[in-house]
Formats: sequence, structure tokens, C-alpha cells
Amino acid sequence: MIKLKNVSFKYATQYVLDGLNLDIEPGDRIGLLGDNGSGKTTLCHIIMGLLTPESGDVEIFGKKRTKESDFEEIRGKIGFLFQDSDDQLFCPTVIEDVAFGPLNMGQSPDEAKRTVTSTLQLLKLSGFEDRITYKLSGGEKRLVSLATVLAMKPDFLILDEPTTGLDVQTTERLVEFLRESNLGYMIISHDRDFIKMTVDKLIEMKAGQIQAADLNSLEM
Repeated sequence: MIKLKNVSFKYATQYVLDGLNLDIEPGDRIGLLGDNGSGKTTLCHIIMGLLTPESGDVEIFGKKRTKESDFEEIRGKIGFLFQDSDDQLFCPTVIEDVAFGPLNMGQSPDEAKRTVTSTLQLLKLSGFEDRITYKLSGGEKRLVSLATVLAMKPDFLILDEPTTGLDVQTTERLVEFLRESNLGYMIISHDRDFIKMTVDKLIEMKAGQIQAADLNSLEM
């Protein structure tokens, strides 16, 4: 589904991705570990077309992706949760933010409203429709950001530090949702307990490349 071959990317003169290779199949549930600055978020931005690699091939859903129009096609199929919720929420109210994607995908206002209702129910956020987004707590923003992603009905999720700002109870709610969903996903997280509870496969960023890691080595 996602195939990166010999992908390199640098900031100024420092390579953060250096001949990286990655294969992701539909239904994979992958945890991605790595030190700060190791290139984990950069990797996700390249998959989503938000950054352009210096070299290498990006193939998604069987097609090489090189220009903006190529990535526009996949952004409704791969849901990306940004590391910072304020980068994802830009409308005054929750209902407007969650409806934004469905409306832009061609749903009617009534269809989009039903999508918002069902998505918020899924995340146990019913009643949040008219809440002002900038007044939400950090954890609430995180869940609403996830709702904006899920409302697009993606085939795969990329979640960048999804537990940031979440309390224990809300983190447990997110773990429950991921376990019960039928979606594949890749999770970037420093929360090793969360990773252990939600993924089937572990990889690690080291020296600009992907290395396999042992899931059993994570301590609970």
C-alpha cells in the first residue's frame, strides 16, 4: 500500500532520511520509534506529500507519487493526525472542523452532519458539536483532531504522538477505539506502553533508515 524506496531528505546539510526503505501493507498496525530529531515526523510528511524527498521513490496505492495532484488523491484515503492539534483545527466550532473534510469530498450538508454525529459518537464526543475549538482542553483537541481524520473514512491512519495531552482515561478510550477498529495504522509515539497495547509490529528510525525492532522488548 505504501512503499518508499531509497528515500533521502535533508534539512540544510543534515540528512534525516538517508536511503530509507519502507513497506506498509493494508491492515498493518505499526509502531514507529526513534529519538527526537530522528526523522519520524519528516517521514510521515513525505508520505502525505507535505515534503518532497531529495531522492528516491514514493509509491502509494500502486502509483508513484511525485507532484501535489498525486497526493491530493490519497489524502482522503490516508488519515494523518498531526503532532500539534492546533495545526489541524482551524474552524470556530467542532462541528465545522469535523464536517470540513466530508463537505470537501462532496457530501451534502445533511450527509456531512450525519457523518459528524456518527464520528463523534464513535469517539464518545457526542454533544461537542457546538463547542468552541480553541476553548477545548489539550486532550479534547486531540480527540476532535482525530474525529476530523476519521470523518474522511480513511483506509489507513498515520498518528503522530496521538497521546499528547491525553489523561489516563482518555488514553484508554483511544486504545479501545484502535483495538476495536478495522483500520490499519502507523503510530509514532514515545509512549511505549501505548505502543505495546496498540500495534502488532515495531520499527525504529536510526541513522536515517528504518530498522526492525522487537515488540516484545517493550516494557509495560
